[in-house]
Amino acid sequence: MPTVGILRDPLFEALGRSFTENEFQELCFDFGIELDDVEEEEDKGTKTRGGAEGGAVEMVVSYKIEVPANRYDILCLEGMRRALRVFTGLDTPPVYRLTSPASLLSITVELPTGAIRPYVLCAVLRDCTFGTRAYNSFLDLQDRLHHNIARRRTLVAIGTHDLDTLTPPFRYTARPPADIHFTPLAQTREFTAEELFAFYNDSANNSPLKKFLPILEGSCRHLPLASRLCSSTSSR
Repeated sequence: MPTVGILRDPLFEALGRSFTENEFQELCFDFGIELDDVEEEEDKGTKTRGGAEGGAVEMVVSYKIEVPANRYDILCLEGMRRALRVFTGLDTPPVYRLTSPASLLSITVELPTGAIRPYVLCAVLRDCTFGTRAYNSFLDLQDRLHHNIARRRTLVAIGTHDLDTLTPPFRYTARPPADIHFTPLAQTREFTAEELFAFYNDSANNSPLKKFLPILEGSCRHLPLASRLCSSTSSR
């Protein structure tokens, strides 16, 4: 079963009480998960991923919890908090509704993608505001989905973008790496896809994305999502 790290104190705060380790073990057992380990680690939620290093380091307690492989909804603090609050009767199960906005967005899938990854799925989440901790948790969840259900990005690659900075309509296309220009997450300058590949491949940059480069290596075309006012928003 996958093991996820969940911060203890925010979880206890959401549940409205503190637990001894044995009490929390019992709650996990009743719910169908298992507390595997308790660790003290650096609080990644105090600075944005990819931000500048330095400053005081705050240590936090993290629960390493084994969860069923099909429970993608509890791979992060927010999902675990919601599930345990419903299980303990503090909340009722959420009801989600799909709504139609006044004007629909469109994305055009262009023919060159057919030989590489022919499918794209998009969704818009509106009225979302992220604090630093929630933003980092969101990215961690995305990484965990990449790791398991997406088979280390070989089946699916997920990209998240700020719609306020983009202008529809959108295009899903395939271009030579040298023709793709964008500013990636946590960087301050624009790269071509060729330059970014070399940047991530350089061990001196210590990028966690280096392990995914073989997926693209040797490909004469990469897959950007392009909006009307920018050359591309991502290389996936």
